[in-house]
Parts: sequence; structure tokens; C-alpha cells
Amino acid sequence: MTGPANGFPVHRRAVLAGAAGVAGSLVAGLAGPAASAAAQGRAAGPASSGGPAATTAAGTAANTAHGRLPANWPDLEPYGLADTRTDLWPRDDNSFVLPLELRPRDEELGRVWIRDTYVNCFVVDGKPVYVATGTTRVPGLPAAGPWNDGIFLWVAPSLRGPWRLADTTAIRSDPATGAEKGKVWSPEFVGENRPGRTVVAPWQEYWDDHGQFGKRGNAWAPEVHFFRGTWYIVACMGDHSTKVGSFLLISEGGPEGPYRLAEGNVDKPFGDPFIGGPSFIAPGAYHHIDGSMYTEDDNAWLVLHNHLYAPFRDDMEDIVPTTNLPLFQQTPYTPEPYLEGAYVFKHGGKYFLVHAAWDRTSTNPDGTTRNAYDNPGAGRVQFQYDAVVAVADRFEGPYSGRWTAGVGAGHNNFFLDHRGQPWATFFRNPAAGYWADPARVGDAAAAGVVRLEWTGPEGNRLYAARRKPRPSHD
Repeated sequence: MTGPANGFPVHRRAVLAGAAGVAGSLVAGLAGPAASAAAQGRAAGPASSGGPAATTAAGTAANTAHGRLPANWPDLEPYGLADTRTDLWPRDDNSFVLPLELRPRDEELGRVWIRDTYVNCFVVDGKPVYVATGTTRVPGLPAAGPWNDGIFLWVAPSLRGPWRLADTTAIRSDPATGAEKGKVWSPEFVGENRPGRTVVAPWQEYWDDHGQFGKRGNAWAPEVHFFRGTWYIVACMGDHSTKVGSFLLISEGGPEGPYRLAEGNVDKPFGDPFIGGPSFIAPGAYHHIDGSMYTEDDNAWLVLHNHLYAPFRDDMEDIVPTTNLPLFQQTPYTPEPYLEGAYVFKHGGKYFLVHAAWDRTSTNPDGTTRNAYDNPGAGRVQFQYDAVVAVADRFEGPYSGRWTAGVGAGHNNFFLDHRGQPWATFFRNPAAGYWADPARVGDAAAAGVVRLEWTGPEGNRLYAARRKPRPSHD
């Protein structure tokens, strides 16, 4: 998760002078732990409603619209209906797919197949550093399971690119170990474990069930963070792993690594196990998935699927132990459906809690179509995987009622570019619904970004940038 939005300002002259050298600096590891945490300021902790910035690229002031701020749309009634208006869709005028450098496996498709797209911008030594990652698949498999080969990372000096694979060749280059340029972590790196330094824990290694799936083990939904001068990745081992849940990787260099596992994850994922997930997951193996990070001032919090959070220890090796992790104070739907990808973003002094929810269509008694964030049921068909958002004065809540912020933009993150413009990511979910249609699935699983608009300190909503009203000619 990104930190507060009102971060260290980046002046245009400094950006123009430094942007061209960012990619080379990353290769050289300039942005490692010793680098200046230029994006970090001093702020109150999550209980505060505001304060200066911590880790994101630019300030809220830079993001104020010229002229009148856009207005909130009225809430849909009853609460829980989905807004399907095309203004909230990623479109050619408000979004684009990132031109990520291709790997050999991407040549046939002509672009990177990716889910859970994550993008962020950090200021390191006065220069903007953009990072991108997500859930990818291995050649020959249609999805990112029952196994994939870890986490890839791309870097760029600007949102438009050029987007290059992180240069990992100085860290590992032996194809026999699964080394591939841009691959920053994988179960294949288990051979790098040393006494006192774990890269891959036993529960993260590949395994074979000798029957239903064969080879198993997949990494999901990674996020990259730069906090207190160190690069981190928070990610999740997916449903086909020995244990399912979230973990933290800590870089000993730049964003390219090398990464090691946090000490608190050597034996298990974060949190406690509970009953959940598909029936093929062994009892006691399922922990809270989709782990994310929120940072503010010198503090960091883990956010877990889909309503929990916990502070990290000061040394970032584990979360602060607690019997029961605290819950965000939310305004749930009735009934509350399955939500994914909890994510917190601070903007304009407010905290925005983002979830992914399936908009399911059904038929009203009068024959019209009903779009709502329902649970599965008879006649309810998955349509779009949306981003729903709520806002609060405090990190822990209470959060307002949710609204649809982006149609088909679920399981995303919000971030600021180096000019202070807010954006959201999207990936066009190919698992079901609109983007699973054979006519569209070729464009699904893409690394996309959509520009956001803020309705100001009175409205305090973020939407996918809506079409501007045409002037009247009366």
C-alpha cells in the first residue's frame, strides 16, 4: 500500500534533470538501503487525520484541479448496488496499458500477461522511481496456478516508461536456478538459503500432490515499497501452496534485491490460520491472503484480507504479536459479499480503504437488470470485478459507505505520479465476467493504469476520471 499522498514535492526542473539517469541508477543499486529516503517526511501515525508525508512521490497541493472541483455522484439506493456507468470504466481517454519490457515468454502474446497489477512511484535521491509488478504465469499454463515461478519487477523513470525489467543479472544468472532477468524472488531460489538468512521458507517451496494438480506452489499479488531507505516486497503464497498466506521480503540492495524473507515468516505466513479457501487446501494451512503495507512517518502496518491490520515491529522482521488482529471499522453491505485486495491510500488528509468486489447481475421483478455486490446465488452472474472504496478520518476507521470507484478495476492499488496526479491500476480479470468473454479475453490480464479524479475536501471521493460534461449550446 502506498503511504500518505501529501509527500515530498518534486520540482519539474529536478525531475527533468534526473529522470534519464534513474534506470541506470537502479541497475547500479543506487536505490539500496543506504540511499536517501527523500520521500519520507514527518507525520502523525494512522490515528491522525492528516500531516505531512511519508513515502509517496508528491504533494496533495500539486493535485488540486484548476477551477471548480468535480462533484460526488449521489449514492445508489439501496446500499450495495453497483455503479456501471461507462464514466467509471478505464477508457482510451483516461487510461493506458503500461509498455512493460517483454520477457521471452511474452513474445507470442506481444505483451505481459499479469494479474493484480501494482504500480507505485517513490522519490529516491531526488528522482522519481516507478515500480511495477503483479501475479504472472509460467509458459504453457493458462493461469498463475497451480504453480508459477515467483515475482517479477519492472522499473521506469516515468509512468509512460521506458519500463525495463529490474536488472537482476548481477545477483544471479544461472538458468538452472530459475534465474531470469527481472525475477526478484521465486521458490526456485531455495538454494540461496544460508544459516541465519532464509530466502525461501519450507512452506513456500514447490511440492507435488501426486494426483489432482501435480506440481504446486504459486506467489500472488506482490507489492513493492520503499520505507526508511529499504526496499520491501509484501506478497502471498496462493491456494496451491503448502501454506497459504502473506509474507514480507526485505532487500539487501536496491529494488532488484537480493531479497530475503522476514524472520517472522520462516515458519508460517502472517496471522493465525483459519477455516477458508477451496476444499483442496489442507486444514490449518489457510492464513489471511492479499497482504499489503501502509506506511506513515516512521511506522508501518500490515493490511490483510479483507479487513484486518497489524503494526510491524520497528525492525520490520514481524508484526507486533497480538491474540486477535484488529479490524477496520467498516460500513458493510447487507449481506457482506466476499471481498479481496484490501488496500489503504491517504489523500487530502483522508484515508481511503479499497476493496475488490464482483458486480453480479440479476433480474429485478419488473424485468430490468440489477447490478449489485451480491453473494453468489441463483440467477446472479459475474459481470465486472470492481474497485469499491470508502473514506475515513482515521486509518482504522470508521469508514463511510462504499462507492464504485472503477468498473473492472478491482484488486488494484492507488498511487501518485511524480506530479501529484492520483492513479489506480487495473488488470481486466480474465477469470469470469466481461473480460472472460472469448471476444475480449485476448486483452485481459493486462498491466493498466487509470487516472483518478478527487472531488476535493468537501466531497472526498476518488473516481476513475469521468468524462467532462460538454458545454451547453442553448
